[in-house]
Amino acid sequence: MKTDDSKNKQSLQELIDTKDFVEHISVDCAIFGFDEGIMKVLLLKYHDLDLWSLPGGFVFNDEDLDDAASRVLYERTLLKDVFLSQFHTFGKIDRTENNVHRILLKNKAIEVSKDHWIFQRFITVGYCSLIDFTLVDSFPGALNETIAWFEVNKLPKMAFDHEEIIQRGLEHIRKDIDTQIVASKLLPEKFTMKELQTVYETVLGEELRRNNFQRKILALNTLERLEKFYDGSANKAPYLYRFADKK
Repeated sequence: MKTDDSKNKQSLQELIDTKDFVEHISVDCAIFGFDEGIMKVLLLKYHDLDLWSLPGGFVFNDEDLDDAASRVLYERTLLKDVFLSQFHTFGKIDRTENNVHRILLKNKAIEVSKDHWIFQRFITVGYCSLIDFTLVDSFPGALNETIAWFEVNKLPKMAFDHEEIIQRGLEHIRKDIDTQIVASKLLPEKFTMKELQTVYETVLGEELRRNNFQRKILALNTLERLEKFYDGSANKAPYLYRFADKK
């Protein structure tokens, strides 16, 4: 029976032997969620290295970019049909100079030519997603040994330019917050305005005035007001809402 280390070496060898990838193009997914009011991002740790990265991968020759991003997300989280936003292309000439692949291959005693495609310059297309992190059943890929959630303001040592990708992705989530919240499935089908405001405050990282927030949200015409929510307390019962496109 093969050990985990030998299986990993075999998987890594199969990856670098693949000739079906588009040259110099990759995708990286900044996958955000939140836990108890704290925004987090999903990261992977490389084997034998104290270095973390975003879930990412290469693009097959017969694969659209969007499909590649969805595949990478599924391989890392087992989540399907997740709303993904393509938000930026990262192409600085030195973005892959700290190429961890050389160290990984050396540690596994895998020899490849100096001009192998995995060592060459890569331009990566960034995708981001806001999801319910409790639904993620994550597992590591061929290059990684650990996968975990980290607070966006307390990141570990990152590979390549992935810290910049995370910050750009978070900015995109916040700018497109109305669409992201609708698509994220962070709320139950029926929710109160207070619950919705809590989600907004967590993503934006700031407190919002209740009256101003309610006025802004209702003006979007994305909510359908339902019955009142009675929880047995002496407080005034709030209305329940759902997104208008949800049945």
